[in-house]
Amino acid sequence: MLNLLVPREQRSAERRVAATPDTVKTCVAAGLQVQLESGAGDAAGFDDALYAAAGAQIVSPAALPWSAADVVLVVAPPPVEQLAELKSGALLVGLLEPYDAPQRLTLLAERGVSAVAMELLPRISRAQSMDVLSSQANIAGYKAVLLAASALNRYVPMLMTAAGTIQPARALVLGAGVAGLQAVATARRLGAIVYVSDVRPAAKEQVESLGGRFIDPPSEQERPAEAGGYALAASEAFLAAQRQQLAEQLALADLVICTAQVPGKPAPRLISDAMLAGMKPGSVVVDLAVAQGGNCEGSVAGDTVERHGVQLIGADALPSSLAQHASTLYARNLLALLQHLLAAGKADDQPDDQPRLGLDPSDPILEGCLITHTGRCLRPDLLPAPAGAAAASGSTSPTTA
Repeated sequence: MLNLLVPREQRSAERRVAATPDTVKTCVAAGLQVQLESGAGDAAGFDDALYAAAGAQIVSPAALPWSAADVVLVVAPPPVEQLAELKSGALLVGLLEPYDAPQRLTLLAERGVSAVAMELLPRISRAQSMDVLSSQANIAGYKAVLLAASALNRYVPMLMTAAGTIQPARALVLGAGVAGLQAVATARRLGAIVYVSDVRPAAKEQVESLGGRFIDPPSEQERPAEAGGYALAASEAFLAAQRQQLAEQLALADLVICTAQVPGKPAPRLISDAMLAGMKPGSVVVDLAVAQGGNCEGSVAGDTVERHGVQLIGADALPSSLAQHASTLYARNLLALLQHLLAAGKADDQPDDQPRLGLDPSDPILEGCLITHTGRCLRPDLLPAPAGAAAASGSTSPTTA
């Protein structure tokens, strides 16, 4: 029987949990033994009694069986000392933050742990039910607009009163990915007039279908490309042209939602201090890309600061602020992946009550997100070359877009 472990998240700001009572019940029905650290779901509104009723074994923190676990489901990466206890052949699944984490990757490879970084999951149709970035970005886009509306010093919708008519607030959304589109939908529901800037002309139809007004990007010659459903880094010339285009829009905006990010790269700087100085006093900017450096100059992760009379909200953990639904969606994403692996590991002559995992690095779903397996790192682009290795081989390290 496979032992599945769900530990309590260690980061103080992380309120999500990697499994819910519903997903635990499904795992138990599939023949897995689920062990959950006591209190793991408390912050998300799932107490131990609910997990126990679903079939999980509740374990105290001191007795947590890291060394016996076959599968470990997490939200954020566990501390290094806990990863060091995992046995060879164990599977670790979560948002493992693989960029700039050579110590963690090296340790996982040395321990023989298979690790799936969910943020690297390919955006293909077969993997839609496993797409944690989309499920969590939906929540972030929604909550970002609510934060902006709450901080704004005026109404969002048009209001007609005996004292006169209040015009609707004007929102500007930077980036029309999942978070951006949810921000558009939420701002429109609140009654704002919404303008959207994105580097991809193809986003125009989606924006307009939600009632937003699309701002056509600068010239096609400098426009960044896409890969795997994500925008690649733009050239500095394109960003300069985009900033010039946005300056006029920012001067008219009451609330701005920044969502532009590039996986593994610093977030593009779209709003400069000079552009902030041109905005209306009392306006609000919510920067969802603040953890990657921010789209807006001066934004601070986890804090609200004021510059030139504009409030800058560094929103780096919005999904965690809606922990129950964020956990529900996240846990379903992980369950979908786990069910795929169990189906891949099922042999025709194998009894149904003996589940096993099928981990094939060539699987289109795992290709790219299975970062360590069978004692090695499968994504050398995530690990810096050892000192002197490139010189000794007479070659340079590969680069990634």
